[in-house]
Amino acid sequence: MAEIDRHGSSGGEEPAGVKAVLTQDPHALRDTKENNLEIAIGHEVRAFRKKLGITGADLASATGISLGMLSKIENGNTSPSLTTLQSLARALGVPLTAFFRRFEEVRDAVFVKAGEGVEIERRGTRAGHQYNLLGHIGNSSSGVQVEPYLITLTADSDVFPAFQHEGMELIYMLEGEVKYRHGNRLYHMLPGDSLFFDADAPHGPEVLVHLPIRFLSIISYPDRKSGL
Repeated sequence: MAEIDRHGSSGGEEPAGVKAVLTQDPHALRDTKENNLEIAIGHEVRAFRKKLGITGADLASATGISLGMLSKIENGNTSPSLTTLQSLARALGVPLTAFFRRFEEVRDAVFVKAGEGVEIERRGTRAGHQYNLLGHIGNSSSGVQVEPYLITLTADSDVFPAFQHEGMELIYMLEGEVKYRHGNRLYHMLPGDSLFFDADAPHGPEVLVHLPIRFLSIISYPDRKSGL
């Protein structure tokens, strides 16, 4: 497998002398919804305290709560009173409701059976570009909106190398052959090829080499409603 330089590319186009180092561990258990209210509150108290870079003793002193009681709260071994939670919220500089986020938060998933994606017309869609939306989650906790599409191009499809929108986009070829433009470069794409790019640059299919063409397009951009 080719190594990837996160500032460049792989596949022989540029030297791949630096192996990508991704900081997120996908196997780490984190941010799971807690079914136990005390554990959920304790997790949030500890997380906010560590985010501020203060010790348990510092927080205990600021709130007037004993260090032993604070330890019990953070470990989910006791049910703190509303007065205690208010003191913790003031000391940590967060709203009281922040302690209940993990307990109340719902993590959604969307399952789409083969052939059941919703065919839609995106703003700026060109003639003959068939978009099947494969799922959408409106209220994501990630602060990011993601639109996954299955796109089909046929003999009736326009070529249009000037799509432009905010965010990032990943294209993964499934069928056919296309010369796909991004900025001032042209990529000859076959099944199994992928292209990941900044979607603010003009991009799109420039030469439909072999039809029909099908590819996955996954677009991500900041969720403006989240305030992140």
